[in-house]
Amino acid sequence: MIDLFSDTTTRPTPEMRKAIAGAEVGDEQRMLDPSVNALQDKVAEILGKEAALFLPTGTMCNAISFLVHCRPGDEILMHWTAHPLNHEGGGPSALGGAVITPLQGDRGMFTAADVRNSIRYHDRYSPRTKVVSIEQTSNAGGGSCWPLDLIKDVCAAADEHELIKHLDGARLFNAVVATGTSAADFAAPFDSVWIDLSKGLGAPVGGVLAGSEEFIAEAWRHKQRMGGAMRQAGIIAAAGTYALDHHIDRLAEDHDNAKRLAEGLAGISGIEVDPGTIETNIVFFDVTGTGYTGADFAAEMEKRGVSFSDITGNFVRAVTHLDVNRAQIDEALTEIRTFLN
Repeated sequence: MIDLFSDTTTRPTPEMRKAIAGAEVGDEQRMLDPSVNALQDKVAEILGKEAALFLPTGTMCNAISFLVHCRPGDEILMHWTAHPLNHEGGGPSALGGAVITPLQGDRGMFTAADVRNSIRYHDRYSPRTKVVSIEQTSNAGGGSCWPLDLIKDVCAAADEHELIKHLDGARLFNAVVATGTSAADFAAPFDSVWIDLSKGLGAPVGGVLAGSEEFIAEAWRHKQRMGGAMRQAGIIAAAGTYALDHHIDRLAEDHDNAKRLAEGLAGISGIEVDPGTIETNIVFFDVTGTGYTGADFAAEMEKRGVSFSDITGNFVRAVTHLDVNRAQIDEALTEIRTFLN
């Protein structure tokens, strides 16, 4: 199977498995797991924050961040395609009673003016606007990268009204590699930021949430409420450290493969995609002209050994990652041509 379904399907490399097997472990709850501590310190340093907390998932990183930042009835501003609004089971409202207000904008991004125009008056009738959340890269924006200048403008608008700023960095390092901007520079304007280890970085599990020492202390409280410590979690933390040491620069290969895939798709009759919009490892393409829905196209390709995810209607998503090489991209294109012909 050529798996272009998602970069979440990556598997540990043999070298990463060795790091897992050799990891030092201890009681994470008592801060005695050296591998967990090393990972947290490393991420805090990379992101330029005071402290960090290892968590099982990126969704939990978002959930805990909003629980720390908000009280019931507070409002979070984010793009209408953002992951916490569409793919986290209504977590911010179910867990913390927060209201999410969606903002419009091209390719998963919005502007400082959008933020200013969405902030509510402080009165007893309205939710209290409290948080602005940005997703870097934007998944539903086709892996688009928020430019640093736009981030600074949006965060400056938030600062004008004393709003908290949160960075959903699920694919932050894809943006780092694509733009040449450091992770610390992207993270600097934000009060909380997290990175995912189990997407393009290729670790089997985990995310790391970072911020001030005070923020992380409160995050620990919510982690305890949501399930507690993971005990000897060094075996999975070691995979994350290995990924950060060895798998960041190679994300450029995924970006090149995504561009190659898009260029090949653009030459197939019935498929519409603009290769010029591909910045990182995500490719959205429209199969309307083939006569298939996105779901039917993905189902037929699955039978032929190529896995895609259908989005909505006639759109299909492909995501490149370390388990898909250049030759497999070409093979996938051949299978699509053969099928449609």
